[in-house]
Amino acid sequence: MSRPQLRAASADRAVRDRACFEPLAGGRPRRAPMRRRGAACAWLASAALVLGLGFAPSASVAQVAAPILTPTQPPFPAPSPAPSPDWPPPPEAGAIRVAVFNASLSRRGAGLIWKAILDRQDQVRAFAAILRDVRADVIAVLELDHDADGLAVTALAALLAETAPDGTPGLDYAHRYAPEVNTGVPTGLDLDGDGDPAGPGDAQGYGKFAGQYGIAVLSRLPLDVEAARSFRRTLWSDMPGGLMPTRFYPREAEGVLRLSSKTHLDLPAVLPDGRRLHLLISHPTPPVFDGAEDRNGRRNHDEIRFWADYVSGAGWIRDDAGGEGGLAAGEGFVVLGDLNADPADGDGRREGIRALLTHPRVQDPAPTSPGGAAAAEAQGGANARHRGDPARDTADWRDERGPGNLRVDFALPSTEWEVTGAGVWWPAPDDPRAELVEGGRLPASSDHRLVWVDIR
Repeated sequence: MSRPQLRAASADRAVRDRACFEPLAGGRPRRAPMRRRGAACAWLASAALVLGLGFAPSASVAQVAAPILTPTQPPFPAPSPAPSPDWPPPPEAGAIRVAVFNASLSRRGAGLIWKAILDRQDQVRAFAAILRDVRADVIAVLELDHDADGLAVTALAALLAETAPDGTPGLDYAHRYAPEVNTGVPTGLDLDGDGDPAGPGDAQGYGKFAGQYGIAVLSRLPLDVEAARSFRRTLWSDMPGGLMPTRFYPREAEGVLRLSSKTHLDLPAVLPDGRRLHLLISHPTPPVFDGAEDRNGRRNHDEIRFWADYVSGAGWIRDDAGGEGGLAAGEGFVVLGDLNADPADGDGRREGIRALLTHPRVQDPAPTSPGGAAAAEAQGGANARHRGDPARDTADWRDERGPGNLRVDFALPSTEWEVTGAGVWWPAPDDPRAELVEGGRLPASSDHRLVWVDIR
């Protein structure tokens, strides 16, 4: 979710009358001036030539190796003193750490996030410090703008590989995958009913340009890209019993509008013992910024429901390559995503997320943090009315005239795995690292918190 979405939503009276679900997000400058899109694209193309990386906008998926990239600024100062040695604890022997982080690494134009990474902007440096602290073996990074050549994810991996100024070792994410997403892909239909079929709200997923708010996977474990299954093109109308509000949309929408607002991806990672871990990754649309028809609430529900159907082996499912059926029984997986749904609080149709959390093949580690409960108590507002455990919160949102802090980010392993640990990276207020998650109009890192689970 982005600030452009908030501006678009503010024009709709129905939206103004509802609580904002996600008031802060990635499409903002974060202390760096924004350039016009045309200038940004020109910079992107010329810089690509200088670095010898090429620029092929027609490519659909970026799977890239890391070239040597030279930042335009010297290494950044340590954002905080050395971390506490006891939190987060390292994985137990034989366990791997899997994480998800909506990092809000999105900007207002194509290519700008790549420049932000090369420039070592403050928010990017905070992101890197968090990842170096958690040290996940594999992580799904959400809201990283997609580019066809994988320039942004390559630059991000190069940054993470550097040793931090405080001596914290870098992270070697030799395996990366950045799938194409639906955001900003035009439908040619007036989906939001504003009379203009070419706005960001008329795309397959909300976005001002193709690839905004994308997804990337960084891993030290090999990724079986050839076996990956994408469900980006699955039509919403293909889901049996789906909640698509057909009377609201133009008649043609049933044959055009896709279920996934970004993508639904099954990407196998290969463990050291040869077993495969299916990474089931998505980022459903927030269930607000609509009207009485509840089109976004309905879509959010069905995007989450997709995974419940998939791990149940539902026969209606067909991937983008034509493969039929869901995940086979006995295949181990982890559901990773900012699902934009809290099982106890906030807006949305909570039966969708509750059904996933209680699915017989899914474990909910119910991770907590040292800082979530303290933040909810200090901020008050909507938090004082919540029913859920604030220690499980993963998003820090507006407390007055907003939803407050919610649990919307999940790392849910299947029952095939032993869970040895889990957590939410939200430091206690007296921890020096808390400065990396300070809120406000421009959060230091993101308005979301990284979530991890350790399995073996």
